[in-house]
Amino acid sequence: MKNLDYGIIGNCKSAALVSKTGSIDWCCLPHFDSAGVFAKLLDEKIGGSFSVDVTDDYKITQEYLWQTNIVSTVYDNGEHSFQLIDFMPRYMREDSSYYAPPDIIRFFRLLKGKPVLKVKYDPRLEFSSEKTYSDNKGAYIKSYTKDGRYDSLFLYSSFDLENVLNYTEITLEENAYLLLGYHEKLISQNLDRSYLKFQRTKMYWMNWSEKTTKYTQYNTEILRSALVLKALSFEKSGAVLAAVTTSLPETIGEERNWDYRFCWIRDASMVIKVMAGLGHTKSASDFLQFIINLIPHKDEKIQIMYGINGEKDLTEHILTHLEGYQGSKPVRIGNAAYIQKQNDIYGILMEVIYQQFIQFETSLENSEELWTIVRGIVKIVEDHWMNPDKGIWELRTEDRHFVFSKLLCWVAVDRAIKIGEILRKGINDESWIALRKEIHDDIYKNGWNDEVGAYTQSYGSKDLDASTLLMEQYGFINARDPRFISTVKATEKELCRDGLMYRYKNQDDFGKPTSSFTICTFWFIDSLFKIGERKRAKEMFDQLLSYSNHLGLFSEDIDFETKRLLGNFPQAYSHLALIETAANFSRGLLPEEELWTNN
Repeated sequence: MKNLDYGIIGNCKSAALVSKTGSIDWCCLPHFDSAGVFAKLLDEKIGGSFSVDVTDDYKITQEYLWQTNIVSTVYDNGEHSFQLIDFMPRYMREDSSYYAPPDIIRFFRLLKGKPVLKVKYDPRLEFSSEKTYSDNKGAYIKSYTKDGRYDSLFLYSSFDLENVLNYTEITLEENAYLLLGYHEKLISQNLDRSYLKFQRTKMYWMNWSEKTTKYTQYNTEILRSALVLKALSFEKSGAVLAAVTTSLPETIGEERNWDYRFCWIRDASMVIKVMAGLGHTKSASDFLQFIINLIPHKDEKIQIMYGINGEKDLTEHILTHLEGYQGSKPVRIGNAAYIQKQNDIYGILMEVIYQQFIQFETSLENSEELWTIVRGIVKIVEDHWMNPDKGIWELRTEDRHFVFSKLLCWVAVDRAIKIGEILRKGINDESWIALRKEIHDDIYKNGWNDEVGAYTQSYGSKDLDASTLLMEQYGFINARDPRFISTVKATEKELCRDGLMYRYKNQDDFGKPTSSFTICTFWFIDSLFKIGERKRAKEMFDQLLSYSNHLGLFSEDIDFETKRLLGNFPQAYSHLALIETAANFSRGLLPEEELWTNN
């Protein structure tokens, strides 16, 4: 069984995935949403990769360097060994700007003996849509396309370039480097320069990690997840990606394959709230500026998702020449969901704005722009909250009155009222208060199903949905309210399977879901904790953590039977929920010795 045994390296402009044996099987340059230069993940034969190969007698071990997004892979056969250090440079210059070029550096550190290795350099530009040529230019190897859209790459190395080009054995007798750059270098490259970039990048990540809030429990897992979320942020605009990959299937052989290299307002807002709580306030302010830049006109509606530079057209295309991950077609570029209407995004965005106002200083200019957005969102909610929509799970068939969408409309108005109180405006806006009550009463009456004993997926439905577990988190209902406790228990009975949660079980556009949506299991564990079943919550949490890959990373989904990771990777949703759940464990109100006993 193949698993997503990869580590992510990145520099907040792009990223790459390094396999547990040291092969780069995914990378888009120069940015996250650019065409792939290595995409073996999506086609074993023609996708392209960048591997370091040794004979079978070498034992290969991998880990992240402490508190960094730098991957270390050690090859050791007892007599000979070396360390491969993979990273994308990121560090601060003297002028306080960041050096973060579209480069990958692979630093070889000789540990003992004279290891023999081969470098397989096989770039396939433009997602392998045309043939890629590679020539030795003396100072570097240039890879380029001749047909179709032109693109190129440059590889520098202390190794003999002919040995790299021809996949010839290389004896490592001293430290060495490979530097892959999207742009030709204007300064001569050498080993010392690459090592200096490594040390500066390592220091950047360690300093960033040091600023992250520490917790009494699960601090290692929280920090790794925070580093993943940082790697999924696009520094230039403040956008946050859902994942760095496209078309990794939710179930092998099926067609639930989507491009996640974009910024969903929902996902990003949740990430930013978590990151701000970890002490990284700049991420929050950068994301809010991203939102301000997206809404230049007072009457402009908010899309559910945007490109990482704020692009509004994300037209979906299918790359028919790629086989897909383990044959799972189609491979999609772009995402047609951008045209969907999802009413929940307003509440989630408003929650982030509210947290910004109560926790962090905001310039007067920024405050006024945000207040304009707040008032605009309330108007949109007032006009549309009673309408059906596609819901949090982006169903592509008919619209419904989803309980989660109604809940988040209530959140939007509730937080707007509270923001108004902070700003000493709108305190007596009776229309907002009346609107909040109207939405609340509508959910209380129509979202609850007496026969099921729970808040259900949509009005008039008996189907359950894991998203209703967030009703307590958003302040709609108290954790000890009989309705919430009953909803948690009914949802477990219907959606929990071997300690993992379905997001829902009713049929959707593609039939009945067959894998567990990882964030939903975290939501359920968090709900169990809050209703008092703390011992069981911790047991389930520890079990779920054991399903991460060898570096502690999660994708979007987990297979119920095999527990293999599925879906796009690494997934922001999964890691933000891990942080929230683990942080709640650390904030437990009971003494340590009582913390995991049932109430």
